[in-house]
Amino acid sequence: MDRPRITIFDTTLRDGEQSPGCSMNVSEKLHLAQQLDRLGVDVIEAGFPIASDGDFEAVQRIAATVRRPIIAGLARACTGDVDRAWQALQGAAHPRIHVFLATSDIHLKYKLRISRERCLEQARDAVRHAKSLCSDVEFSPEDATRTDVPFLCQVVEAVIAAGATTVNIPDTVGYTMPEEYGRLIRTLREEVAGIDKVTISTHCHNDLGLAVANSLAGVQAGARQVECTINGIGERAGNASLEEIVMAMRVRPDRYPYETAVASEQLYSSSQMLAEITRVPVQPNKAITGRNAFAHEAGIHQDGILKNPLTYEIMTPQSVGVPDSRLVLGKHSGRHALALRCEQLGHHFERRELDEVYRRFVVLADRIKKVQDSHLLELIEDVSRGAVSNDDAIDSPSKKFPPATATLSFPQAISAVAGINANSNDPHPAQISGSAGQAQVRPGSPAPANWFGRAPVPPADHHSEQEDYLWGV
Repeated sequence: MDRPRITIFDTTLRDGEQSPGCSMNVSEKLHLAQQLDRLGVDVIEAGFPIASDGDFEAVQRIAATVRRPIIAGLARACTGDVDRAWQALQGAAHPRIHVFLATSDIHLKYKLRISRERCLEQARDAVRHAKSLCSDVEFSPEDATRTDVPFLCQVVEAVIAAGATTVNIPDTVGYTMPEEYGRLIRTLREEVAGIDKVTISTHCHNDLGLAVANSLAGVQAGARQVECTINGIGERAGNASLEEIVMAMRVRPDRYPYETAVASEQLYSSSQMLAEITRVPVQPNKAITGRNAFAHEAGIHQDGILKNPLTYEIMTPQSVGVPDSRLVLGKHSGRHALALRCEQLGHHFERRELDEVYRRFVVLADRIKKVQDSHLLELIEDVSRGAVSNDDAIDSPSKKFPPATATLSFPQAISAVAGINANSNDPHPAQISGSAGQAQVRPGSPAPANWFGRAPVPPADHHSEQEDYLWGV
């Protein structure tokens, strides 16, 4: 039985660009749109054509250049906006006009200063006009999650009758909770006439840190399109993160038995390209694409990873396009990782010698935070000579320790521990296969314990594993 297909609607170039400091020029938008095409997203919201001449040109050039995905342009629910969007989109192979209008009482009263009746009429008319120009029309009732539910149902039913093919339900201010958002999607499916003929979409903001959770709750409730951005950028605290949504479905098909067309191996390069273009770095602990997402410093974690990656990694770094895991040598590192790095540098120690190297390493790491290979080699040389004390080795004027990071190449690390040739074609036989990172897992079945494609690795035989764990690994 085929799993339901979820449409990935990327709005990095529109909502994401509205994130303070993330503005992009036309050529940068086109460059990123081409990467989004390689990533395999289904819809690229290229911009808001009425907003500026630059935005109009960006949408127009992307529409003319990027041919596989749907290219969407945003428009307020008024004739001028809709016409301008269509002018920008006419060259697209697959154009979509995306119309929006606020529906919550707080927006109607204070921002738009119109009645519910006028809102309903304006939404219906705008969608009808967009439909006369373009067969693919999406409608978004802005601030849907703070809209009176019966009125929201009324608006959605009206725009469907007017020709909308996708109805998006935005949590514009990141206010809702997952159970609440899922219930809203279910209510719309039960109460709105004709909703079975259109695609329901989610668009969740991250003001309370729940954008991804709310989006997934919407999917479980029947939404079949998710609007999201690379790195989760967007207004205020951002949007739902594309990479987190995609990998949640890949890693946990037992809970989210859905398919996407995203080539997950392109996630990291897409993230890095966006960070380079906007000059806004990815936070180190960002899920999936952050610098620390596949880095391990704690000794217990390093010891487990070296024995079997399944202990602390639920996906391979390669599955999202990250070259390798990293074992960072710092004060939390253990003897297992230290011994391995020493061996890679050409130094093999008996247990007693390793203990001495480790003791000095911990003192050094506590002072300089991260230990580089050059630091480690100097420390090894001092221990081998037996010429200086711990304090002398650290405080001597001849010893310079600039703060830098030493990392272990994961394939090399595993090879050294397990005796596997790191240059062989398949050092870690995959348990999951498929093109574009699509995991081949039976629908409804639990995710395999080694989903991310590494075979268990025999543990190193340096010393007692239990003693290692208790002593500091």
